[in-house]
Amino acid sequence: MSEIPLRTLGRNKHSKAGYSRIDDSDEANGHADTNHRQDTNSSVNGKVTVNMQSTAWASNTASARKGGVKGKDRYVDEPEEEETLLGEDERERSEEVDQRTSTLRKSSTKDKSRTVPLRPPEKFQNRYPSNIVQNQKYNAFTFLPIVFYEQFKFFFNLYFLLVALSQFIPALKIGFIATYVAPLAFVLCVTMGKEAYDDYQRYLRDREANSARYLTLDSTEPMDSGPHTRSVPSSSLRVGDLVLLEKNQRVPADLVLLRTSDSSGTCFIRTDQLDGETDWKLRVAVPACQKLGSDQDLLALDAEIYADAPIKDIHTFIGTFTINSPPISADAGDVPMMPVPTVEPLTAENILWANTVLAAGSAVGLVVYTGPETRAVMNTSHPQTKVGLLDLEINRLAKILCAVTFALSLTLVALNGFRGLWYIYVFRFLILFSSIIPISLRVNLDMGKTVYAHQIEHDHEIPDTIVRTSTLPEELGRIEYLLSDKTGTLTQNEMEMKKLHMGTMSYGYDSMDEVVHQLAVAFGTSGDAAHKRQGSMMTGVQLATRGRRDMSSRVKDIVLSLALCHNVTPVTNDDGTVTYQASSPDEVAIVQWTESVGLTLVFRDRTRIGLQTPTGGRINFEVLDIFPFTSESKRMGIVVRDAQSGEITFLQKGADVVMAKIVQRNDWLEEECGNMAREGLRTLVMARKRLSEQSYADFKERHHEASIQLEGRNEAMATVVAETLEHDLELLGLTGVEDKLQDEVKSTLELLRNAGIKIWMLTGDKIETATCIAISTKLVARNQYIHQVAKLKTSSEVRDQLEFLQSKLDCCLIIDGESLQLCLTLFKNEFIEIATKLSAVVACRCSPTQKADVARLIRQFTKKRVCCIGDGGNDVSMIQAADVGVGIVGKEGKQASLAADFSVTQFSHLTKLLMWHGRNSYRRSAKLAQFVIHRGLIISVMQAVFSAIFYYAPIALYQGWLMVGYATVYTMAPVFSLVLDRDVNEDLALLYPELYKDLTKGRVLSYKTFFMWLMISLYQGGAIMIMSLVLFENEFLNIVAISFTALILNELIMVALEITTWHLYMIISEIVTLLIYAVSMVFLPEYFDLSFVLSVRFAWKVAVIVAISALPLYIIKFVKSRVAPAASSKLL
Repeated sequence: MSEIPLRTLGRNKHSKAGYSRIDDSDEANGHADTNHRQDTNSSVNGKVTVNMQSTAWASNTASARKGGVKGKDRYVDEPEEEETLLGEDERERSEEVDQRTSTLRKSSTKDKSRTVPLRPPEKFQNRYPSNIVQNQKYNAFTFLPIVFYEQFKFFFNLYFLLVALSQFIPALKIGFIATYVAPLAFVLCVTMGKEAYDDYQRYLRDREANSARYLTLDSTEPMDSGPHTRSVPSSSLRVGDLVLLEKNQRVPADLVLLRTSDSSGTCFIRTDQLDGETDWKLRVAVPACQKLGSDQDLLALDAEIYADAPIKDIHTFIGTFTINSPPISADAGDVPMMPVPTVEPLTAENILWANTVLAAGSAVGLVVYTGPETRAVMNTSHPQTKVGLLDLEINRLAKILCAVTFALSLTLVALNGFRGLWYIYVFRFLILFSSIIPISLRVNLDMGKTVYAHQIEHDHEIPDTIVRTSTLPEELGRIEYLLSDKTGTLTQNEMEMKKLHMGTMSYGYDSMDEVVHQLAVAFGTSGDAAHKRQGSMMTGVQLATRGRRDMSSRVKDIVLSLALCHNVTPVTNDDGTVTYQASSPDEVAIVQWTESVGLTLVFRDRTRIGLQTPTGGRINFEVLDIFPFTSESKRMGIVVRDAQSGEITFLQKGADVVMAKIVQRNDWLEEECGNMAREGLRTLVMARKRLSEQSYADFKERHHEASIQLEGRNEAMATVVAETLEHDLELLGLTGVEDKLQDEVKSTLELLRNAGIKIWMLTGDKIETATCIAISTKLVARNQYIHQVAKLKTSSEVRDQLEFLQSKLDCCLIIDGESLQLCLTLFKNEFIEIATKLSAVVACRCSPTQKADVARLIRQFTKKRVCCIGDGGNDVSMIQAADVGVGIVGKEGKQASLAADFSVTQFSHLTKLLMWHGRNSYRRSAKLAQFVIHRGLIISVMQAVFSAIFYYAPIALYQGWLMVGYATVYTMAPVFSLVLDRDVNEDLALLYPELYKDLTKGRVLSYKTFFMWLMISLYQGGAIMIMSLVLFENEFLNIVAISFTALILNELIMVALEITTWHLYMIISEIVTLLIYAVSMVFLPEYFDLSFVLSVRFAWKVAVIVAISALPLYIIKFVKSRVAPAASSKLL
């Protein structure tokens, strides 16, 4: 990190304490930094240049804290500055800050890195975005234009708008204007109302977040009586404000943690809405600020924070904290001899990201990023309006139908020889045939979607399911890729220690009471007790064969080691209960287990650990060194000293792959680890090494030397640990921790896989954990090869891995985020092509943005429907990027549920949602859409035949109420009743998921089925019209009566033919519609001659026409059901 620009650490003539640094190299050459002092004019914006040594030193947290390098830097007083050492006018100081920061900004206007003084002037604060949360899609000005654009970008709606507008031109007017305008207006009003309501809800949520009040330390007030605080809304916070946070408060912006209420300078935060992990994270205050007497002293501190430009990565932060002049001491006569400028490095562990929650205590932080520059906002993608594939397909069919309409109009005019005002005739024909693309289709489909949403929300087997995007139920029937989060989605995120294996002995979950007994015996041991035990407890002694120590002391060793080797802190809650907090839930599970067997963690800070023994006594240990867990090392170590005996022990636990090389006598280790992994347990190997004072002192010296190296420091420190400590460790045992799965996860995943859905697991967790869960959830089939890809660095490595995967497409790929990013950067298309063919893919250490990118890539590359399911704030981007987003209401809050299209309470509800509701919604909508198109086509064919016979005149066959009634009361109810049709019952749909696989091919609504309906419409329309004319009566009125009655009866029969399973509503709708039509004849004498309608002639002619139009179709359907039955009918 030597590239960190430390920017100005500016000093000028009026600065409080001008110490200038003497570099060792300068001193050696006999030079002092005199230029700085010689010319005060040029030093108005003067800088103390900190050399590379200081920069590198600043970038290492550990050595900075230990003061490893400070001794090497020496400072000298500047005599002319001594007089202003402790006194200065505040105005001059703010000018200096302003000058200093303006110099920084001039270097690059695009550079978003910043140096923030502790009391920045207002002009400086105004440069950065305001801290406003804004999730609204519209405002008062953009609402109508955007909604209209979203609606009229569909050809379907645009066509109807043009037809409706044409009716205002007298030459083109046909029938009632209302018949063209009303349906379109209805559709638009419903859509706009829904969008307005949704956006208003977003506005209310935003307003709640923006108006949450926070306390800021106010430097403008006199500070005699203690620090003054002001309460300001979250939206008013700006870069440079000092914010005081209380327990359980949401962090409003990205803050650098300066002070905490805990004397050790640490605090815990909950990050579940940022990275999806429910465990608490430890954060460390800036040491220089934590040492101050009170929060008030922060306001008097002449310091500044450099922060790098905002980026998305929540695990990385590069910055420095610089004290330009020492804190003012109480004794004004004293000159504080603290070296300045003092630079301390800042990393991600000094930062509180926005949207995290302070879990315990109170804290003071300085705002460095606000609003759109915070990590939380940068990792959230704005939701796009989702459109279902069915809607897009119908839009395409509408274009074909429009072409058909235009061709038909032109043909009729051409056959008439383009006589007279032929172009007006073309338009009149276009309007006559406009029913070919029925606007009622949109109304029917939207009402259908409402019915599906109601059915989903009122299904008692999937309680509390909410449909948030009612336009997408059909999409649930076409999913081919499922991208799932792990923690909280597949698992409950509840860890429990299930097994302890010690080589010769193994304790399962049901035999832990034996461990309790052995531990009590070990801690109760004195000289006498040992003899008593030997007599009474022979079984325990017999186990300690082959010259080994007896079993109870071995149990004591491993339980004590597990109780010490961790990063867990006990936190006392308000009600007096104690909870354990750590960055890994595995560690919490192990410490809870040690408590359950009798050894309780009662105290922990950065230097000491206190344990309570089964006998009630207290044993204390001093923490000498901690080597934290990293994904590279896959292990964590701790060096402790027993406070009573002074014995020093190095304890280490880690993954079996790394620990196997470090421990002695590990002949049983690999086999047992394999056994536990197959049970889906997460394994950790526990080992220890006793150290003498001398060997520890040697290690400490070598480690310190390595820690102050400027090049390759981390590698050097790791080498010292490996050479001095990490060899020949005594193997104590192996633990197996279970991450409890959600209910019925295994059966759900198996069912989805049988339905032809490819499942990907995208998680922020470690590779080992993800592998365990992949096995225990049966995401990986039994005996399936698991191929792990991690730490790829070069393109040749990536190419090798892709070639291997190409040759082994039946394996499960497990890849880490770093390698995934490299694959997507170098070989995006090749990687996606191969990965989408694999049966299962697990991506670990994924950032929220990576998850969303993977979802988008699969969509773009495969053109298949992708469903994403998650439960945390870190899954929101992925959920919004998917075709269908499903959110689980879980322990991590409701953020994912609120952002999703569908909200469920557990993962297993997905089967019912997809296999039953999704499948039905898609089948019904496809059938409904095609039937409504058929209904419009058939009447247009009749109109075309009529016009062709009557000299190509653009005159309407049916006018006024007949046309209004045809699309509404005469056919609407029976046609709409198709949304209640089903081909199989619920049990069969869930028993045979292969039925779902059949549906994803999209054969229910395709060009083939569309042209079949086109042919049916041509045949039936032609047959009805021609037969009506063949059975011609002298009066034109009778043709209308005969043909229209035949048409209505034909449609009712066609609905009956389409129904697979009859529903009461269907029967009622058919009978009621027929009655309404019969009664309406009486009230429409201008269309129906009652004396003729009630005659036998009318009845037999209508019967003949209907038989000719509908009977052949019934015969064809009957023959087809016998010769080539549908897959579902074979199961009935």
